[in-house]
Amino acid sequence: MTSPYRVCFVCTGNICRSPVAESVFRARLTEAGLDTLVEVDSAGTGGWHEGDGADPRAAAVLEAHGYDSAHTARQFQASWFAHLDLVVALDTGHLRDLRRLAPTPEDAAKVQLLRSYDPAVPSTGDLDVPDPYYGDLAGFEECLEMVEAASEGLLTTVRTAIEEAA
Repeated sequence: MTSPYRVCFVCTGNICRSPVAESVFRARLTEAGLDTLVEVDSAGTGGWHEGDGADPRAAAVLEAHGYDSAHTARQFQASWFAHLDLVVALDTGHLRDLRRLAPTPEDAAKVQLLRSYDPAVPSTGDLDVPDPYYGDLAGFEECLEMVEAASEGLLTTVRTAIEEAA
């Protein structure tokens, strides 16, 4: 594999769910020894928070669980599809928006829901990670739990893609 595999997590404003997913997945890649083969980042479907750090509650939950909380929000751009291998949406609204934004059917196929990688969640179940922004710290803890539960399945998918490209 000549270039890194690239993954981008996307939520609404890029200050809550997608930074949590980015941080957790980056940690899983490091633990698996794949951090030099995979680039991970995140973005929002909207640009309301561009340049801001993670929501303080998201940062607090990440830090309390030993994850990095450094982050700068940005808005997802359609042109990014050309260099991304996988775009991971945090809820079905993001999935729909990203697939509409995709310039080609192949790019639209790159967009997947995060919780679809959690083996404990049936494919007919609720695959959304609820937005914790308007709630309390418990919603951010729930978000982290859902992200962690899906990360192992996502790691397996990415590892397989890297092996097949090698």
